[in-house]
Amino acid sequence: MTFSIILYGICAAARADLPSGPPVPTPPPNAKNQTPAFPQQTRAPEVHSDFSIQLTQVANGLNHPWALQFLPDGKLLLTERSGNLRLITQDGQMSAPLQGLPEVFTSGQGGLLDVNISPDFDQDRLVYFSYSEPREHNKNATAVARGRLNETAAVLENVEVIFRQQPAWESHLHFGSRLVWNKSGNLFVTLGERSLPKPRQLAQDTNTHLGKVIQIKADGSIPGTNPFIHGGGQPEIWSYGHRNPQGAAIHPLTGELWTIEHGPRGGDELNTPEAGKNYGWPVITYGIDYSGAPIGNGITQQPGMEQPRYYWDPVIAPGGMTFYQGPIFPEWNGNLLISSLNPGGIVRVMIQDHQVIGEERLATNVGRIRDLTTDHDGYIWFVTDADNGSLYKVSRTTP
Repeated sequence: MTFSIILYGICAAARADLPSGPPVPTPPPNAKNQTPAFPQQTRAPEVHSDFSIQLTQVANGLNHPWALQFLPDGKLLLTERSGNLRLITQDGQMSAPLQGLPEVFTSGQGGLLDVNISPDFDQDRLVYFSYSEPREHNKNATAVARGRLNETAAVLENVEVIFRQQPAWESHLHFGSRLVWNKSGNLFVTLGERSLPKPRQLAQDTNTHLGKVIQIKADGSIPGTNPFIHGGGQPEIWSYGHRNPQGAAIHPLTGELWTIEHGPRGGDELNTPEAGKNYGWPVITYGIDYSGAPIGNGITQQPGMEQPRYYWDPVIAPGGMTFYQGPIFPEWNGNLLISSLNPGGIVRVMIQDHQVIGEERLATNVGRIRDLTTDHDGYIWFVTDADNGSLYKVSRTTP
């Protein structure tokens, strides 16, 4: 199935001046009395590309797909939240679930979540994945494991867990779970704070892994550059005060880590987490609780707590994200592409000097987009989060 979306206007990336004008049309903010800390921290000008994109449905029948990762041979590794890891060819041929994975807690937001491959995959064939792991007394938590992808059979061999989030909690919410490699060959892992009123407070407690970004080596050991390796917190912690970060990407030029996390009603945040810094949740936020009540004291700023680079109210409910680099959409090089679950689609974000200067909404008529990535040629691929989820390829057409 193939259809096109025509995007009219002047490509803002080609303009010498900064984008200007009204923001993307949305309902009014949920937190009506809050104000941004600096100009264009939210509701940056809407921008438009001057070409059309074409969406091709490559596969369907997927059970809540969560993550995509290309292998060097062009095949895709794809996770389903129900616990399956599959191989899919670029023409849509789908394998049976790979064997060898551990038991997965599959309830609510829990399940088999992110997948990535070793930076040395050509030599070691190691696949890394995150999942909600069942623990004692009906509790669960995020875990990260790795295993060797057999060359001839659809199986992961010698699977071992290299990280376990502590403490476990009886909750089916907020597992975080994105896995990204930095330029030093270390693995960043984003971890949710489990959502419930009691564990959410532990996002501020550096003696726990809840509401944190961690950095570990490829074998799960601790890099010497971590801020709490000599005390003051769990040695894996990189940054803290996060809610439910489900997107992360490394800037292709600077090597900086960028993350995106779900707010409550409003307050989705784009951050650049730095070692040892506190990103505020649940003390400060640009959202309100689902009941309409304020979170905590309803404040958005406090000394010693970092401001987001950008926030959304109403939310975009972000999933995965990637910095685009490629020849298919050269106008978008250096832009962030973010998958949106609500209202759905792809959010293209233009960035200059750490500030969002423009925003565009794309592919808004295919539903909840959970994750997206690019292939070796620069085409964009994404999956929709549904009982009958689909895999799409994004290509370019002319007006």
